[in-house]
Amino acid sequence: MAKKPTKNTSGRGQRDLTVKVKTARGRTTSQQRWLQRQLNDPYVKRAKEEGYRGRAAFKILELDDKFRFLVPGAKVVDLGCAPGGWCQVAVKRVNALGEKKGKAIGTILGVDLQEVEPIAGAEVHQLDFLSDDADLQVKEWLGGSATVVMSDMAAASSGHKQTDHLRIIALCEAAAYFAFDVLEPGGTFVAKVLAGGAEGSLQQLLKKRFKKVVNVKPPSSRADSSEKFVVATGFRAENDNGDYDEDDDTDE
Repeated sequence: MAKKPTKNTSGRGQRDLTVKVKTARGRTTSQQRWLQRQLNDPYVKRAKEEGYRGRAAFKILELDDKFRFLVPGAKVVDLGCAPGGWCQVAVKRVNALGEKKGKAIGTILGVDLQEVEPIAGAEVHQLDFLSDDADLQVKEWLGGSATVVMSDMAAASSGHKQTDHLRIIALCEAAAYFAFDVLEPGGTFVAKVLAGGAEGSLQQLLKKRFKKVVNVKPPSSRADSSEKFVVATGFRAENDNGDYDEDDDTDE
């Protein structure tokens, strides 16, 4: 049970919104810290107020504010879309519901291993994107190639920092290869990674296939988290000879 917010003594006429969490039997120290952080996280509060399914929605909002890839008419694939916050943001920005009169209507396709509650304006499927012909299935659902492939996926934590880093980089590389199969020329790939030293191979892979690759940590990403996001724009499709433009315009 949480205690009431402590009284403000700053003299500015505002309450101190810090919530203290009482120790509970059976609750570990790490669980205690997590609960207190959640109760005092302004993005958690904003997500509830604005109807998003999680604070992660603000990460894609901030990334799109900077790079502008969720435009009206875009066809977007959200890999590992549960619980659906990124899809919710994308629905509004690509005009999937047709609410922006005179603007092109976009498409949002979310896929996840688990069942996801329906999201207004998005088409959500239970699918393992690593399965055979998953790319063909996604393109069939989209009615063509994707404009954007985005991923906020993270492998299950093992409790060992380096192992977790390697796992998420491997997952991100798999998402990148999937993006290569479904993106249209000029398309965008956005994915979460963890800093830790093994992301060099991912960077080299993306530099070959995109005109620009940028690494960024959005404001809503917690300061104590090693997560960052890679935004790769200007996808280079493979030609009939199996080649693609090697011209590089990378800003790390």
